[in-house]
Amino acid sequence: MPTFMQAQEANLTATDHLFRLLPWIEANWKRIAFGAAIITIAVFVFLFYSYQQNQREIAAGQALTQAVVSGDGGQRAAACLKVASDYAGTAAGQRAFIEGATALFTTSKYADAQTTFQKYIEAYPEGFFNPQALLGVAASLDALGKTDLAIGAYQKAAGQTASASVAASAKSSLARLYEAQGKLADAAKLLGEVSKTYPNTSLGSEAGLHAMDLRAKLPAAPATPAPATNVPFNLSK
Repeated sequence: MPTFMQAQEANLTATDHLFRLLPWIEANWKRIAFGAAIITIAVFVFLFYSYQQNQREIAAGQALTQAVVSGDGGQRAAACLKVASDYAGTAAGQRAFIEGATALFTTSKYADAQTTFQKYIEAYPEGFFNPQALLGVAASLDALGKTDLAIGAYQKAAGQTASASVAASAKSSLARLYEAQGKLADAAKLLGEVSKTYPNTSLGSEAGLHAMDLRAKLPAAPATPAPATNVPFNLSK
């Protein structure tokens, strides 16, 4: 416990520091005021920018809602892509991008859909909907009959780890293409992975059963011959 004298010395020390600081403050008050003003302006700009961004996100969400209910097919696609352009960089703008591309796909405009999905990937390489865009590119190429390109795109979508459901869909579609090419073992392997990812679900059960059917169609592996027994020569003959 500090003594009375120690407390007095501490108070004197604090007072000494204060008296030493006052002349410095008086000599540099303009610099201090300028620094305080800069900090105040920076805080204000940050708060104003945050407010503007929040308002923009709200406006983008409202615009997307109107675009989604604006109509079917091409009309919806055009409305959604306009929102994506007007509100680029917002979460709702990104979703509008995907909604527009999906609308193009569902109206059989596969080439336009593939281009739009690819534009999203280029605009938002780390975007939240990147897995869906990768799958959209693959599905569009698949619908266009570009099987080799579709296989490569499905493999890319299946390899991403951000969305397990997208990866499972890509593997299922890839297995279908492999099966059509007679690559039953590869197809069965992918379906087995889907089954393990979604156990105790209808998707996993169907994939598992299909994988079993494909494995049953595989040619049986040739039996391994038994090793020959070394028989010594009959030297008595």
